[in-house]
Amino acid sequence: MYSHFKHCDPWTSGIISAPDQLMPYFVMEIFATMPGLPGLFVACAFSGTLSTVAASINALATVTFEDFVKSCFPHLSDKLSTWISKGLCLLFGVMCTSMAVAASVLGGVVQASLSIHGMCGGPMLGLFSLGILFPFVNWKGALGGLLTGIILSFWVAIGAFIYPAPASKTWPLPLSTDQCIKSNVTATGSPVLSSRPAIADTWYSISYLYYSAVGCLGCIAAGVIISLLTGCQRGEDIQPLLIRPVCNLFCFWSKKYKTLCWCGVQHDSGTEQENLENGSAWKQGAESVLQNGLRRESLVHVPGYDPKDKSYNNMAFEITHF
Repeated sequence: MYSHFKHCDPWTSGIISAPDQLMPYFVMEIFATMPGLPGLFVACAFSGTLSTVAASINALATVTFEDFVKSCFPHLSDKLSTWISKGLCLLFGVMCTSMAVAASVLGGVVQASLSIHGMCGGPMLGLFSLGILFPFVNWKGALGGLLTGIILSFWVAIGAFIYPAPASKTWPLPLSTDQCIKSNVTATGSPVLSSRPAIADTWYSISYLYYSAVGCLGCIAAGVIISLLTGCQRGEDIQPLLIRPVCNLFCFWSKKYKTLCWCGVQHDSGTEQENLENGSAWKQGAESVLQNGLRRESLVHVPGYDPKDKSYNNMAFEITHF
């Protein structure tokens, strides 16, 4: 795409108003002489989008009905429940469409969505990484790490919104408009802020794609430090199935160092204990099935016993038996 528009950048020249429009404009540009292909591209894009949106709307309607409507009105009929579910689907569909129309005037939708996802998903990834990879982290370290990751990711994102990065940091490659067809477009330069803090050109100028990494690494680092300061979690109290021993991936490490990195979690005895439990459970189940089967076979041959009704037809024999 860059090589195609290297002499005429549509965003710089004002042909398009947002970077999200680059891909559709590129498709319409290269397929202009091929009837049907631009429409096929649009149909594929809409089909992929609508499939995801339809599943999300149905999931929202189902969760809302089960968690809120059904808990407040437990005695609804099936017909009324169906109409309520359809109404919720329609309501969420209208809301999604309205939000899409509103997002079309906000500029870079992809950047905004990825920024929000990075701000929220990065600390959560760090929290799960703490629980799976670091067995000595306690609840204080997990909570402190999560809050630290959220604060760091929101700090850099809000700072980048208030103090946008200069053009020298957001223009990765040179852009030219020499071969563009001149149009009546008024070029407006970006406003120059009179006072910018020193951190605005370093910390606030990182790419929005790194927001998730900032939150994840901040959560892990803070969680490990807080756990070391407040007292580590005892490894003997942790089930081995809940921890992933990363040191086992390094095959050249000896058993002594691997055991040291396990932080007290009994990974070596967990497999044997699990096999013993599974074996004993299977043995008990097999004995129970065998006993039930022998009991049924013995009862079939008892005079007066009906296996279909599981009852005795001969009352005299039943009295004598008891």
